[in-house]
Amino acid sequence: MLVLTKSLFALMIGFIISTIFGVILIPLLKKIKAGQRINIYVDAHKSKAGTPTMGGFIFIIPCIITVMLLLLTGKMEYSINLFIILFVMISYAMIGFLDDYISLKHHENKGLTQFQKLFLQFIVALVFYVLFRHFGDGDSVLRVTLFNLEWNLNWFYGVFILFLLIGTSNAVNLTDGLDGLSGGLSAIAFLSYGLISWGSKWITGYQDIGIFCFILVGCIMGFLVFNSHPAKVFMGDTGSLSLGATLATVAILTSHEFSLAVIGGVFVIETLSVIIQIFSVVVFKKRVFLMTPIHHHFERLGWSEGDIVKMFWIVGFILSLLALIYGVWL
Repeated sequence: MLVLTKSLFALMIGFIISTIFGVILIPLLKKIKAGQRINIYVDAHKSKAGTPTMGGFIFIIPCIITVMLLLLTGKMEYSINLFIILFVMISYAMIGFLDDYISLKHHENKGLTQFQKLFLQFIVALVFYVLFRHFGDGDSVLRVTLFNLEWNLNWFYGVFILFLLIGTSNAVNLTDGLDGLSGGLSAIAFLSYGLISWGSKWITGYQDIGIFCFILVGCIMGFLVFNSHPAKVFMGDTGSLSLGATLATVAILTSHEFSLAVIGGVFVIETLSVIIQIFSVVVFKKRVFLMTPIHHHFERLGWSEGDIVKMFWIVGFILSLLALIYGVWL
């Protein structure tokens, strides 16, 4: 019960600091005219033009502050795994910030080039791999406990880490198209991995990884105070890339990489809808969806933004429960 109490306390502190930070940051973003340019192909979103972006700092900075506060007061213990998580979260936040900043500076939705993003993500994945293999307690084995299967990927595990970080960060980024959608799904996902972390007793600092996940859930909830419909701020690439990469990091550290496909199932569906649409248009010259990512398809069908977000949250919650039954109970 002690770790549960600590985690709930940490969630509460994260929520409070994040909410206060949001009240301070949003007027500053408005003052520097950090307004988001909106997709002109979605008529219902035209009213959102000029809404401040880079709101990911509302949960990233308070999360770091809360972790430091709990470390200094002895409520959390430092470990190499906790350092890896913070390193990836901050690194991807900086990559996202560069992308957002360049977009705002040029007054168009074009930030870093794909090569620049990939290169920076490769550097982060390389450092992750070195820390994980040589300073942490990780190995290069992929496990599917349900079928009692193991694959030793050796050096290719570094490539797998890069794929997972890039894939998950971009999947969360694609999903960030409706008010509260990506944030709510991320909170559900991190709550799930917080519970999974408690059961990962073979990992150094497993309880503190769980506490970190709860801190981030609280901080995201604080962000959702301002990001729920109608949004007063968007997380931008600063937030979405960081959330996705951090989620993938926790999945890797807890050896629940395949559970990520279920817990983050809505992110997977959103990404697949884009891939299917592109493939169908290129090969068959026909569209499968009215518009992608798939949340825009439902908008084109006449669904309200609030209904779409609630439906996707429910799907994400159910998928997370199914993954938890496997990851924690079975």
